[in-house]
Amino acid sequence: MQSREIHLVQRPEGEPTHDCFAMVTVDVPQPGPGEVQVRNLLMSVDPAMRGRMYAGRSYVPPYELGEVMEARALGVVTASGDPAIPVGTHVNSQLGWREAFTAPSSTVEPVDLHGLPPQVFMNLAGTSGQTAYIGMTLIGDLRPGDVVFVSAAAGSVGSIAAQIAKLKGHKVIGSAGGPAKVAFLRDELGLDEVIDYKAVPKLTKALAEAAPEGIDYYFDNVGGEHLHAAIAVANTFARFAVCGMISQYNDVGGSNWPRNLTTIMGKCIRMEGFLLFHYQDKIPNFMADITKWYNAGQLKSRETVFDGIEHAVDAFLGVMRGDNIGKMMVRLSD
Repeated sequence: MQSREIHLVQRPEGEPTHDCFAMVTVDVPQPGPGEVQVRNLLMSVDPAMRGRMYAGRSYVPPYELGEVMEARALGVVTASGDPAIPVGTHVNSQLGWREAFTAPSSTVEPVDLHGLPPQVFMNLAGTSGQTAYIGMTLIGDLRPGDVVFVSAAAGSVGSIAAQIAKLKGHKVIGSAGGPAKVAFLRDELGLDEVIDYKAVPKLTKALAEAAPEGIDYYFDNVGGEHLHAAIAVANTFARFAVCGMISQYNDVGGSNWPRNLTTIMGKCIRMEGFLLFHYQDKIPNFMADITKWYNAGQLKSRETVFDGIEHAVDAFLGVMRGDNIGKMMVRLSD
């Protein structure tokens, strides 16, 4: 059995290009005792992957040059040397960017799809849904009557976070770039106010007009000017959950930090960054809620899907440009 996989061959400076990657064909051996062979069905594509392309270490190790990259993937076991994980089992792993692999069974996680289609499971029940859920149910300390602002609200995490806030009865303001994303947020997700940040001359002014009563909670996926605007329009004792700062990831000339950070003191704003792996004990509650909401038609799943490992880099470059609506993923096999 053979598999195609994507290697990082050059560390990007600024925006990544196709030259930074190479597709390699490798043999996939039969599994030995305690190993499984997996055919990947779907691969997650996330902005956070950009951070692992730098050489410096962060909360996760960087991608190594000349080696296959990693990403969250949903697959099915095709051969097994571990009786606890039989053939046909669906598994999560961090072994994306490849069509198939053989690895120790300890590196995969058997999963119950809870009746969800694999594509929906990868989105709502994957890291995007989990991150949105944690940010909206634990980090923010949401209170009745809060006004919620979500940046990149048409993206993978933002679209789910905005829906959860609406489910909980809050006024929700979302920002996104372009008419298609604005229509998605307004017409499909039913957000109260939507800002096309690419079409307004001043984001702070647009947010103030959308939230004349101020904002109480900000779910940040963008940083930069969005964070500046949120600070400016925030009410006293507002809470900010910092999930991502995609506007800064390719910046090699100095980050565009908010110019009004001192306002945080006067308004007594609480900002908290968070990483999903610190909240794994909350996943059972998450699965119960997410499947209930989806089956009741209260939570919608939207994905942008590229077909084939040969388009994995296109999908990654697309998510960095903000081309996706909802979750960006690559379908590796049926």
